[in-house]
Amino acid sequence: MASLPNRPMATRRQATLAQGTLCWLESGAGPGAPLVLLHGIGSCAASWRDTLQRFADTRRVLAWDAPGYAGSTPLPMTEPRAADYAAAAAAWLEAAEVAAPVVVGHSLGALMAAALAARGDVAALVLVSPAQGYAQAAPAERAAKFSERVDALRRLGRERLAAERSARLCAPGAAPDVVAQVRENMLAITERGYTQAAWMLAHDSIALYLEQLGCPVVVLCGELDTVTPPAGAQALAGTLGAPMYTLPGTGHACYVEAPAAFEAALQAALAEIEQPPHPAHGRAHAAPP
Repeated sequence: MASLPNRPMATRRQATLAQGTLCWLESGAGPGAPLVLLHGIGSCAASWRDTLQRFADTRRVLAWDAPGYAGSTPLPMTEPRAADYAAAAAAWLEAAEVAAPVVVGHSLGALMAAALAARGDVAALVLVSPAQGYAQAAPAERAAKFSERVDALRRLGRERLAAERSARLCAPGAAPDVVAQVRENMLAITERGYTQAAWMLAHDSIALYLEQLGCPVVVLCGELDTVTPPAGAQALAGTLGAPMYTLPGTGHACYVEAPAAFEAALQAALAEIEQPPHPAHGRAHAAPP
């Protein structure tokens, strides 16, 4: 992905935590609350490179490689819950000296972000195309959701899985370079990390953590997202009484497909959640032009 002129490139960093190594990309500084970016099940920190640059003028911005992704050590347990990822995230943020951030979670990262916010010390939560989890589904459905992902990775391997799934994460007709970027991001998965994340998706629920929140929430979603469709995101926003922003013409990987539109929507969301409360929550928004 080409860098943005006159904006700093992200720096790769790592910390040694109790559970092992945690890697992340970081950029920026400024008076705004730190921005913490959590990727989804088939992605990595590098997927946020554009966002890291776009917000670097005003904030410290950090994007992790979740445990088990790229160079980050997998979690120690075989069957983790979102709370386990949140504990790892909290240890990482403590090591990185980050307090009261705005946490942005995409897809399965939204479930992790909600669990992190439920621990406290989060200024605000932004759920992007949120995966809500299947803990409340029937046991057979939970088992199927888990096995279909793990079996596909073992059958196809990382490179073929990325090649087959990348276009589905984008809007129909997405530019070849965008699909290629999504495919490249998927190559950061490892079998153990992906298997742990798939278990969490199949056996946990975002609702369990959202009940415990004490911070503002905003929901964003791609208009053409078929992985976590806008209807589900809108229903979640309605339950929370949270504003929702829709990014026109984008699919599930909305922040990779349309980084400028994502920046505008996130800036609008930040302006809303970082000002004093008002009675306008619950309405839907189109992303700013």
